[in-house]
Formats: sequence, structure tokens, C-alpha cells
Amino acid sequence: MSSEIRTLAQNARAWPFEEARKLLARIEKKPEVLDKGYILFETGYGPSGLPHIGTFGEVSRTTMVRHAFNVLTDGKIPSKLLCFSDDMDGMRKVPDNVPNPELLRANLGKPLTRVPDPFGKFESFGHHNNAMLRSFLDHFGFEYEFASATDYYAEGKLDDMLLRMLARYDEVMAIMLPTLRSERQETYAPFLPVHPKTGVVMQVPIEGRDVARGLIRWTDPETKETFETPVTGGGCKAQWKPDWALRWAALGVDYEMSGKDHIDNVKTSSKICRVLGGLPPDGFNYELFLDDKGQKISKSKGNGLTIEEWLTYASPESLSLFMYAQPKTAKRLYFDVIPRQVDDYFDHLAAYPAQDPAKQLENPVYHIHSGQPPVVKLPITFGLLLNLAGVVASEDKSVLWGFIARYAPGATPETLPVLDDMVGHAIAYFRDYEKPHRKFRLPTEVEAAALSELATWLESGPADQSAEALQTEVFEIGKRHAFPSLRDWFKACYEVLFGEAQGPRLGSFIALFGVANSARLIRKGLAGELLQPAAAA
Repeated sequence: MSSEIRTLAQNARAWPFEEARKLLARIEKKPEVLDKGYILFETGYGPSGLPHIGTFGEVSRTTMVRHAFNVLTDGKIPSKLLCFSDDMDGMRKVPDNVPNPELLRANLGKPLTRVPDPFGKFESFGHHNNAMLRSFLDHFGFEYEFASATDYYAEGKLDDMLLRMLARYDEVMAIMLPTLRSERQETYAPFLPVHPKTGVVMQVPIEGRDVARGLIRWTDPETKETFETPVTGGGCKAQWKPDWALRWAALGVDYEMSGKDHIDNVKTSSKICRVLGGLPPDGFNYELFLDDKGQKISKSKGNGLTIEEWLTYASPESLSLFMYAQPKTAKRLYFDVIPRQVDDYFDHLAAYPAQDPAKQLENPVYHIHSGQPPVVKLPITFGLLLNLAGVVASEDKSVLWGFIARYAPGATPETLPVLDDMVGHAIAYFRDYEKPHRKFRLPTEVEAAALSELATWLESGPADQSAEALQTEVFEIGKRHAFPSLRDWFKACYEVLFGEAQGPRLGSFIALFGVANSARLIRKGLAGELLQPAAAA
């Protein structure tokens, strides 16, 4: 890594570098954070359900900061990314999307790693979801270490800090109680004992503490039996805010980001972390995703996009771009954001080789690909492919490739596998999202005159005109007719020919679809032959 790149990174405005510089300041202020031998990045995962698009966002963004830190330090300060699964959490409810729900219902309250796997494949439901997480992360090529809360508690990795929390119990309670409702304050305790007979994670008041022996005393509210339980060795789990702080302090976590809805929780856990003698991690609170109606996306509601849906219609890199862009701004995460993300990704990728090093560090693809973006320049945009899929009305990739090969000689699925994937994505996206929403209309008198002139010009001109020449003539025809603005002319073309309010650069589309084919398409639009059956009636 050149000293020039490192110097440029020190002033780069890209947010991963801004975050990485915070870590450098942390080391300068508290050199002892390196006593463990590395900088520790952490992301959390609640394995009560399968990994989702938010999981991808948190790991991908943290990976970007980690790479930026590596650039700033020339790789001389080791780092780790720990993906921590809170799999000792008691299962609170049965998910809607699993088989054998009665099996789970009979084990409510138990740690997820003690709940039988309803899929019958793993040791427990927690182990199943952990395996799905690891497969998920491996699929995207993330570099990480996996950590299980069950293992960490059972193996004693958190014991010292658990004993310290027991010794400083009153200080922890003084932080927590003001954050709780009055009725919750009466029963709250930072320790959740695991019932020695039922295996349930108990939410009960702590009636006594023996710091010297590392025990808590509590009573089963149903049987009235009293127990003494060690806080170490997996006998107890910490409540989630103290647990977060416990983990930070015990492991020396240096960086962890979280959603905006956790701002107050971060403050609370940071206070507890300091009580335990730890230094809270750096990080930031990212904004939440919104659905198509502007409402916060919720796993329980199932609104918004799943990661499986995104990957049906676009590449992982386009999703990474979505996660990279403005992480502190609330963004709609729905089908209609996909095409722009795909085309923006390839625009950034195409621009990268010609940029000077300073600009490259600001380019999203530098961070998406950890400083080594591939060299790819496509002859066609995703937006064009969507419109081609619509007018061709075929789900056969080879049909679309017939048009592409004529438009870009030498382009084949073998020479441009990335484009071949994009063709498949475009067919799926058009079929599932655009086709059901298309609304064709007949042109107005002014629009019909302009479209008729365009069709006539295409029918009488050469078949091999360039996209630029075609675009110029489309502009000129629009100028010759009484449109309030050229935007209204193009909007009319899109609505009449594609059934949508927006569309591709028309010159490029005509060149791709073919001059004669485009003329025929316009004639169909003028005759009303593109209207949906209901609209035509």
C-alpha cells in the first residue's frame, strides 16, 4: 500500500474513512486498547429468526470501516470482526415461518440453543439459525469470526466481568432503573438465572446476592421454590443492555454501529460499560429503512424487501451500494429503488479506472470491494434492459441477447457474464414488479403528431444510426411540436410506449431494439394496440 494512498486516506471525506479516523484517535487517547493485540469490530445478531437485509447492512458497513482502518494504518494494526450471536436469549414467541410450531411453543422461554430445531437438521433452533447466519455471511465473502453467546457464557469467557457486575450490582441498577417503567422497576434485575429444572431463562427479582461466592438468590414465582444460582459458567445470562455492556467490557470491543432506534440504549450500555471498568466502543447510529409507504421496516410486519428478493432482481454489489450511500439518512427499501442502484453501481465502476487516487477513495466501489474493484464496463444499462424485456415480452435470455449482440458486437454471455446475470435480473424484475404496474395510454393529439413524425423518420432513415444521432432527432422532433417542455415529450413517449412515467434514453433504446422494431412499436402505440385489455375496452 503506497504512502500516497495512506496520506490521501487521512483526508478522505468518504464516511468509512471518517469512522476509521475515530478509531485512530481512540488509540492515541487510550493506547491500552491495543493491549489485546488488535482492534475489535463487532456486529450483533439475534438468532430468533433468519438473517435479514439489516444483518447484511450492518456487516457490510462495518467491513467498509474495517478496511478503511487497515488503509489508514498500512495494515500494521491487526483487526478482527466478531459476529456475535445472542443465542442464549430466551425464545419469546414462535416465528410464523417455521414448521412444527408446536415443538417451539412447548419450549418457550428456554435459551434458543436449548430449543429443538423445528427443521430437524441441527442440535437446536439457535444452532440452525447460527448456521444460516454463517452460510449467509460466507455467501457474501465477509471476513469474520463467529461467536456464540451460549459458548461464551458456558466456557467462562465472560465470568470475570459477570462477577464484577455482581460486585457493582447497585451501580448497574442505578443506571437501569430510571430507564424503566415503574411496574418494571419492581421486578427488574440485570441477571437472568437459567432455571435448573426447566431450563427457562427466568425474569425474576433478585432476592439476595453473595458476591464472595458469585451467587444470586431468587424464587420461582410458580412453585415458590428458592434457588441459589452462580452468575458464572452459563448459570445466568445478563439482561440485554447490561449484556451489551458486559460484552464490550469483557472483550474490549472498539467499534460497533447500531440503528437509530438504539441511541438511548447505546448511552445506557455505555454507562454500564464504564461502571464495569471498560471503554465503550466507537461507532455511529445508522438510520432505519422505510417501506414503500414511508413506514419503518419491521421483521414482524414483513414490510419492505427481503434480501432474497433483492438478489432475485439485482446483484449483491448493488445492495452494498445501497448500504454504503448515506447511512445516516432514512431511505426507502423497496422494489423501485433497485434499478437506480444497479445502474449507479456500474456507473461508479466504469468511472473508477480513470479517476485520480483521491477521487478513487471517494468512489463507493472502492469501499464495496475493499480497495480492489473489478474492471467492468457494460454496453447497456439495467434501465434499458428492463424496457427491452417489456417490449420483447420474453423470459428467454437468448432472445434479449439477440438484440444486445447486434447493438454491441462481440458481447456474449461468455465474454460478459456480469451482463448475462443482469439480463436474468431484468427479466425477473420486469415480470414480477414492472409488468403488473404498467399503465399504457393513448397519446393526445399533439403527442400523436410527434410520435407519428418520429415513426415516419425511423421508417425512412438508415437502420444503422448511432444512439447519439437517434437521440438528437428525438429531441428535434419534440422541439417542433407544441409541448410545454421537452420533459413532457419524453414522458409521453414513456407512457404511451412503455406504460410507465419514466424510461430509458430513447436514442439508446431505439439503437438497442432496432430502428424498424421501434417504428413498429410506435405505430402500435398510436393505434392503441399496446393498451391493456381492460383499458382498451
